[in-house]
Amino acid sequence: MKSNSQPIKLFLVVAFSCTSLLVSLIPVLAKSTDDSSVSDAYGGLRLRSNPKTTLAQATTFNQPQLPPGPAPGGRVRGGAKRGGGCKLSKLDLTALVPFTEEANSVINVWGQTTEERPSWFFYVPYTKDLPYAVKFVVQDQNSNDIYQKAIALPDKPGVIRVSLPTTAPALALNKQYNWFFTINCDQQKNSPPTFVQGVIQRVKLNPATVKELRMTEPLKRYAIYAQNGIWYEALTILAQLRQKNPQDAALQAQWRNLLSSIHLDDIAAEPILSDKP
Repeated sequence: MKSNSQPIKLFLVVAFSCTSLLVSLIPVLAKSTDDSSVSDAYGGLRLRSNPKTTLAQATTFNQPQLPPGPAPGGRVRGGAKRGGGCKLSKLDLTALVPFTEEANSVINVWGQTTEERPSWFFYVPYTKDLPYAVKFVVQDQNSNDIYQKAIALPDKPGVIRVSLPTTAPALALNKQYNWFFTINCDQQKNSPPTFVQGVIQRVKLNPATVKELRMTEPLKRYAIYAQNGIWYEALTILAQLRQKNPQDAALQAQWRNLLSSIHLDDIAAEPILSDKP
């Protein structure tokens, strides 16, 4: 009996030690599943990704190919020139729209919408204390005006929203429309206005995507539109989310990412002034 007592004692000590170690680890393991932090491969501590931040980082705007036929052309920035009547500003009048620059330096400003009456966003560097005449115009492919409206300058420089009202004709499917945003800074009209212009086309998404859009929350709808190359709805949803949550860092990051993807980094920090049609 004496010869067997030593191994038995050693086994009991080892078993007790393992049990104690397991018990001490249970709260730690439980905490790690509930906590917002996880350990990396090197044993360090890193924060678990916020779902909103992850979505923001993962979302990219897939710019569609130019439509067949003549190049859209256009102008994404309308810079003031000395002697042109417009007050010089740090940033130019800018349309928040996708554009491409061809090898011959021709700019094509073009984007898609699914809405009959979409919204446009413009960075306006001028304020209402200046006597400038501002106008927004939409034309069909035959250069006929289907909508035009005088636009009031904002209280301070920033991004404004302009929408087609319910009284305006609806955009037809698969038709291209020209739009113009002009600022005439010369009351005598001896100098040409500063302006931006581009082409918009209304398209139809497949039924499965439409169903998905109806059943999800706004930030995911933004991601779906962006991934499907639908610029105008993606921008509008993100602008609305930013206005409702001005301190949300993830939304701020996504706004910067979206504008950077179309080479408008300098506009990303400018305030969104109005969410009214």
